[in-house]
Amino acid sequence: MQVYLTLVRRELGGYFSSLTGYIIVTAVLLLLGLSFTDMLVKLNDQPTDAPITEEFFITLYFWIILLLTAPIMTMRSFASEKFAGTYETLMTSPVGDVQVVMAKFTGALSFFAVTWLPLLVYLLIVRRYSNDPAILDWRVLMNTFFGILLIGSLFLSLGCLASAVTSSQIVAATISYGLGLGLFLLSLRALIAAPPTGWTVKVFNYISMTEHMRDFARGVMDTRHLVYYLSLTAFFLFLTVKVVESRRWK
Repeated sequence: MQVYLTLVRRELGGYFSSLTGYIIVTAVLLLLGLSFTDMLVKLNDQPTDAPITEEFFITLYFWIILLLTAPIMTMRSFASEKFAGTYETLMTSPVGDVQVVMAKFTGALSFFAVTWLPLLVYLLIVRRYSNDPAILDWRVLMNTFFGILLIGSLFLSLGCLASAVTSSQIVAATISYGLGLGLFLLSLRALIAAPPTGWTVKVFNYISMTEHMRDFARGVMDTRHLVYYLSLTAFFLFLTVKVVESRRWK
């Protein structure tokens, strides 16, 4: 456990000691600010009874942040180690492959969570100046953040896998973005030619990230969403471990 925590601190420290980490934080702050402004304009023009969190997640900025930041956060995980020549040193140290993969994933997920903290401030500002304390329910807010972390964990696991198969950070980011975009497009059932009823609708609804996020933003905790994200995240991390282990056969 001590080795694992040391690796996590190493990964997390790498984000705050590099220019890339601060660029990511700045970009997320900018996009969150634009999303917040856009949401306020819409609410002023057309009041709604929907939770503020739901109004936020339906903006384009929300999904841009998720789709773009995860590949950039994880592109350096393994690719930079290979490019710098420190990969073999790390992998021949007294540490297991699973520990290395999980430490890199945990470090990325921790940094991902930090970048989303300003969203809490924006929502509290709305609550403060709306003169309606009930406008922001804490249970709904926590569910929303939990949903963001689940989606983020899936995209980050994809990024770790992409970074493990190449020594180029650009290629890793491109692969990760392409896979993440593909999953997101499957969430848009309106773009897929499918009958309006039947088992296909259930399948597309189950894999739809937008449908999942709508429930989270409304404060609904459904175990189906947990199973979907946790199983896919575990699957891609498992593949990452297998890619890392494959170095033994080279």
